[in-house]
Amino acid sequence: MAKVRVRQDTNKLFIDFNYQGVRCREQTLLTDTAKNRKQLEMLVQRMEAKMLLGDFDYAEFFPGSKNLQKLTKAGALSGNAGASNVMADSEQGADQAPLFSDFADLWLQENKIQWRASHLRNVESILESSLKPAFNKKRLTEITKANILVARNKLASRKGRAGNAQMAPKTINSHMAVLRMILTEGAERYDFANPYRNIKPLKLKKVSIQPFSLDEVERITKYVREDYRNYYQVRFYTGMRTGEIDGLKWEHVDFIRREILVRETLINGETEYTKTDGSQREIPMFGPVYEALKAQYEATGKLSKFVFCNRLGQPLDHNNVTKRVWYPLLEFLKLKKRRPYQTRHTAATLLLASGENPEWVARLLGHSSTEMLFKVYSRFIPNVTRMDGSAFERLIQSRVIDNDKEVGDETE
Repeated sequence: MAKVRVRQDTNKLFIDFNYQGVRCREQTLLTDTAKNRKQLEMLVQRMEAKMLLGDFDYAEFFPGSKNLQKLTKAGALSGNAGASNVMADSEQGADQAPLFSDFADLWLQENKIQWRASHLRNVESILESSLKPAFNKKRLTEITKANILVARNKLASRKGRAGNAQMAPKTINSHMAVLRMILTEGAERYDFANPYRNIKPLKLKKVSIQPFSLDEVERITKYVREDYRNYYQVRFYTGMRTGEIDGLKWEHVDFIRREILVRETLINGETEYTKTDGSQREIPMFGPVYEALKAQYEATGKLSKFVFCNRLGQPLDHNNVTKRVWYPLLEFLKLKKRRPYQTRHTAATLLLASGENPEWVARLLGHSSTEMLFKVYSRFIPNVTRMDGSAFERLIQSRVIDNDKEVGDETE
């Protein structure tokens, strides 16, 4: 009797059954969900019915399966299965593999249930704009490493965002990561050597942050438009991401415990689960934040479920706010033009420079570890935590002084 089972390493379902005395396992791309199990159980019922009637054609149910050749050698395929046809299927496995575009659609369909809506849109865009055109008429088994490198080079020649002449290496890597996942699934399903081997991601340039000083923060919050003063006060003193603060709702503001509960993020006007599980956190309302939110509640508490909103109660459009409020303010104050995201870097540097524990700061910002802090903010961390050799130098100097004293004592 055929059984629907799950692979523990991939959480993908497969069918386990005996046919003509030979045990067979057929892998699928379906994740272990009730809906997918029901779908495979219906397929199993069809298989068993045909087996009972002696009308089961293995090649019809599993074209291109690596089990076809094994069954043929064992003499398990004969009669209505057509030995010659089965051998042809086995020898021409490449012809049985689907076109890249068809398999990519199947892969997307089976995986999208586990993704955030924003990530799904991003993957769909990558498939339609880059990967499908690059491998349009190729079957999975026809794609070579050379084809992959050519596709990557073409991406590098495309125009990037924000006026950049070329697509950024980080964006190219994200496109190639989707291709790698598809080919890895395909290689496992159709039993061919994955061509995406030994292809390393493009190296990324080190990002240089440009945080504001505390004096600059105070100038900005003093001269910004009054209806946005609370907004930037909260941004500068919490380090919340743009989507997190724009998607903040009053239900996630706890005035009693003086905490902001980060539970959602705003993407394309809709709130959804945060960037990662680690992004789910509680942020203390430091003095300026508590006062700013109390004042904001008087302005929008009864107007909208969103803390910061427009006159219609809808969430802010960050692009519009950046162009109409943020950049004009920096120009007016004669401050270097910087993205609003630098408010997050500013919060991080101010917290670290004040001597706060890096592990606590990492949790406050929604990082899973302190690695990011020491990589990005090391030069802003005071000597008590900074890894620059100054502590070692002080130790050596103190030993030299102690030794000099001992020598002086001996000569007296």
